[in-house]
Amino acid sequence: MEKKPRKADQLPSLKDAFERAFLVGTALTRAHIDERDEKGVGLVKNHFNAITPENVMKWEEVHPGKDAFDFDAADRFVKFGEDHRMFVVGHTLVWHAQTPRWVFDGEGGNLGRDVLLKRMRDHIHTVVGRYKGRVHGWDVVNEALNDDGTLRDSPWCRIIGEDYILKAFEYAREADPDAGLYYNDYSLEYPEKRRAAVRLVRWLQERGAPITGIGTQSHFGLNYPDLAEFDKTLTAFSRLDIDVMVTELEIDVLPASIEYQGADISVFVELDERLNVYPVALPEAVQLALADRYRNVFKILLDHRQAVSRVTVWGVADGDSWKNYWPAKGGTNHPLLFDRDWRPKPAFFSLL
Repeated sequence: MEKKPRKADQLPSLKDAFERAFLVGTALTRAHIDERDEKGVGLVKNHFNAITPENVMKWEEVHPGKDAFDFDAADRFVKFGEDHRMFVVGHTLVWHAQTPRWVFDGEGGNLGRDVLLKRMRDHIHTVVGRYKGRVHGWDVVNEALNDDGTLRDSPWCRIIGEDYILKAFEYAREADPDAGLYYNDYSLEYPEKRRAAVRLVRWLQERGAPITGIGTQSHFGLNYPDLAEFDKTLTAFSRLDIDVMVTELEIDVLPASIEYQGADISVFVELDERLNVYPVALPEAVQLALADRYRNVFKILLDHRQAVSRVTVWGVADGDSWKNYWPAKGGTNHPLLFDRDWRPKPAFFSLL
């Protein structure tokens, strides 16, 4: 007789399974924050004890104009976490993307270092100060490194200089003396960028920056990166005397549309329908391959449980995933632990 799928509240809980190892988190969309996605919210409550907002705390959302703030969705996100006794992460304070153009505009086209530093400080003090004692950790600076390990030529860096990263951490600590303060980036499983991240953290530490953690996003595929390199990254980060986190984990199952394996949101390609090979559901063989990949990733994470404080998957169910829109918009991806009908996949059970 065919077994009926178990309901969300009948499943073993991920957060309980890994309780003695690390927090297990997920990213929330507005549909979760507003509790419109009732099934998704059920999964969040049952399986996760840490939450990150996918978009509602980014600069363009909370501070769209010089004198305009909109905290409606962010307030509801934080309250959701408090109501359900979750570890609440703020994402993200300083990033080159999803930041309004006005931030970098100056009269006559020239914006000085001091003006931009003041805008950064005002933003951080306003946002972090609003949630002081309520948001437990902040992604202070996001994606400051290129894939080759060089410092990204962002407007922050061009106008302020490389110490913009140091200043961001200092301003965040001024705004909340007790919150965790993190550097977050992708592709840190690749040697050049891993080494650069280690150098960056040590550079910050030598200058007294109040950095308390580093997050490797871990946007993986079925065959990349080499998990031996993932292990090396966790080992290298564990020697920095700060918290180590996996912050945006998912595993892409579609054939690559381009050779690029990072997560730069400025990279877009046209959807090639020939590569959109699972428009309805995953074949059993791919489900099992995905399960094996998740299990092997978590085996490595458990080996590093003394250093790793949190593992966050970037989305609740497959229908939520940004991988349906990037690098090609309109594909049907299946990178998470729950499918489009909010049912647990073999990958979910492989972790238990």
